[in-house]
Amino acid sequence: MLRSPAECSRCGTVQPLIARDDDGAAVCGPCVGFAADYTCRQCGRAGNPHSRGRCAHCVLAERVNILLAGPDGTVAPQLEPLAAALADAPSPFPAIQWIKESPNTKLLARLAAEGPTLSHELLDELPPSRNQRYIRQLLVHTGVLYERNEDIEHIPGWLEHELADKPAAHANLARPFLHWFLLRRARQRAAVRRHPASADRDLRRRVSVALDFLAWMDQRDLTLADLAQEHIDEWITGATSQRRYLIRYFLKWTTSRRLTRELTVPSIPWQEPQDLLDEDDRWPLLQRCLTNDALPTDVRAAGAITLLFGPSTERLCHLTPEHLKVGDQHTHLVLGRHPVLLPPLLAGLLRHLAEQPQLRPQLSRAHPGPQWLFPGMVPGKPISTHGMTQKLGRHGIPVRTARNAALAALAADLPSPILADVTGMHRHTALRWVAYAKRDWAEYLAARTEDQQEGRR
Repeated sequence: MLRSPAECSRCGTVQPLIARDDDGAAVCGPCVGFAADYTCRQCGRAGNPHSRGRCAHCVLAERVNILLAGPDGTVAPQLEPLAAALADAPSPFPAIQWIKESPNTKLLARLAAEGPTLSHELLDELPPSRNQRYIRQLLVHTGVLYERNEDIEHIPGWLEHELADKPAAHANLARPFLHWFLLRRARQRAAVRRHPASADRDLRRRVSVALDFLAWMDQRDLTLADLAQEHIDEWITGATSQRRYLIRYFLKWTTSRRLTRELTVPSIPWQEPQDLLDEDDRWPLLQRCLTNDALPTDVRAAGAITLLFGPSTERLCHLTPEHLKVGDQHTHLVLGRHPVLLPPLLAGLLRHLAEQPQLRPQLSRAHPGPQWLFPGMVPGKPISTHGMTQKLGRHGIPVRTARNAALAALAADLPSPILADVTGMHRHTALRWVAYAKRDWAEYLAARTEDQQEGRR
């Protein structure tokens, strides 16, 4: 109660309520003869005592000023929105602990102490790290920096760090390949994309494959002008994974710049799903998600959606209350073009997440942004796909196999256009799933049905 002062039912003052009277109403200490004073000596507020007679709010404000102090010992005007957001945190004790222990605050304090004007370009010069990404989003969230498509725009900074130990000739090819070809296409697609899709990994992989290919050429004393189809075939056949097929993007660019002749890179062969969650495991796991109150609500909801509809983890993480369509009798979820009907128990879980979002950390936002059903630790961002996969895995929900099983079951019953519209997957992907399900999965389901019928006899 010391951290939640309220109006005393007996004297009417706002105090920590530490006892109850004969009628069960909460009362303050002085009204029951306990004379301890919980009034802050600095601001006069009652409750939230911290140290030396001051409340946690005042201590937090002091720690924030120390954290963000510049070379002259004061907080720079640019950082005042961040200072205000941190100092106004509704839960001061966790905020004080965060300032004291988080490695993110150490980087923030160093940047503030050095005194330069903070910008995206300045942060791009730092080695890529989780701390750098967190601080950048914190500054965007509180209005210190403008918001940009971080999934795309941080790639140039990443490339400069990647090129630090690469030959100059490779860097002179990698930079225009990224800026003039990959980034231009990525920005165009991001401008018209209806659903979230991470470009970060794809962009980095395509550049990394190009750099690997240039190193491979150096080992064979080849130049771009020397490249022939036999060299591309050797590059592809020497791979232990499908990663080398991505060289098509680099060669498409070099051909358009007349650096290489026309060369053919075969399409990546589509591999059918190898691991599917058995139906004997899938349905009990779904039942557990829908009914087990011991599981966290977000795990139950995310697990049930994955087991039922098999959306990509990226799309799952970016769900907001706007994706829920609540009617008088039914609730639908929008994953693709058309909403899907939700079981009542799952609808209740999602409505709970929509009505009581987990704000972590609790910082005011400079500009209105989406309210995530599955918020992450980074201010204003949803949980990462890796974080969601790990979280579900810790509770016994294998995301990849569960998603494969859900999609195979849907594909066995739905035509490919409807499958694409319902799940949001590309129509070509839906065609492949339906072809797979009609051949293998439907036969499996028929065999399962026959076994069950024989078992009843």
